Amino acid sequence: MYRSELRIDLGAVRRNVRTLLRSLSGAQLWAVVKADGYGHGAADCAGAALGAGATGLCVATVPEGLALRAEFPVARILVMSPAGGSREIVAARDAGLELAVADAEIPEGVRVHLKLDTGMGRFGLSEVVTPTRNVVGLMSHLATADSDAAFAERQIERFRELTDGHPGLTRHIAASAGALRYPASHFDAARCGLAVYGLSPFGEEPARDGLEPALRWESYLAQVKLLQPGESTGYGRRFVAGRPTWIGLVPVGYADGFRRDLTGTAVRVAGEPRRAVGTVSMDSFAVELDRELPVGTPVVLLGSGVSAEEHARVAGTITYELLTGIDSSPERARRTVTDA
Repeated sequence: MYRSELRIDLGAVRRNVRTLLRSLSGAQLWAVVKADGYGHGAADCAGAALGAGATGLCVATVPEGLALRAEFPVARILVMSPAGGSREIVAARDAGLELAVADAEIPEGVRVHLKLDTGMGRFGLSEVVTPTRNVVGLMSHLATADSDAAFAERQIERFRELTDGHPGLTRHIAASAGALRYPASHFDAARCGLAVYGLSPFGEEPARDGLEPALRWESYLAQVKLLQPGESTGYGRRFVAGRPTWIGLVPVGYADGFRRDLTGTAVRVAGEPRRAVGTVSMDSFAVELDRELPVGTPVVLLGSGVSAEEHARVAGTITYELLTGIDSSPERARRTVTDA
């Protein structure tokens, strides 16, 4: 029996892409599928996104791009992080990948997007160098689209100033947050990641922006036991029963991506919200129950009212980190794809 199961709804991915395209009002959508599609499966989600109207794919590394090229021989694939030396540049050229370049050294024979630093303070040029025939795009990245509208708008205007004199090149600065809330950031294309998978870049309820979470993560109760007053569960005795208390042990822990700092978050056991108690172990965690339940009772860790946004608030992190930390390898979980 699998410890847990990840169910990916590609129908939700397609609907999210269409929702984003409506927000973009004519600009292209490039689906960001780096980090194995934010833990959802890069190839499956890339195919769903392209089928729903996305016109390109974005990855972080050349190896990620090469893996997708084998699945999608004609799709535009942009590698957004620096290539790892001349061998990777040659591999990218031979595979028809496009590279983001953040300095004045523009490689020959490969399609390039010049990355401009308009306020992110990471990779990027402060001015547009003279584009060569290999340059096909100009790009930047918003630092505060989810938190500081005034600064985001200054970045958008700076990007416009830097790029207005270069017609014919594809301009893109928006990610999911920009696509949903900043029409001025749309330019020619937007690189959307988190929202493609139905999650809010603002940490809000995804439905507010018409998004549907595509991931459902389930496990089960592997053991149920009654703690007497004064008895505890887990390392450090962080949960001590003050009265007779039923607890259920779920065979998922921080090695699976259910983080150690998720103590106190809510999951659903037999369809009802229940609190994770005690210390989350590497391979298991405990939930407080209101009654004895049978071993095998379903536990929903994400989906069906259990939101990544709420888990992130409990853990003091962001949904991106939670999702990319889920281990979907066959040694730890079963991954299934549906088209609901």
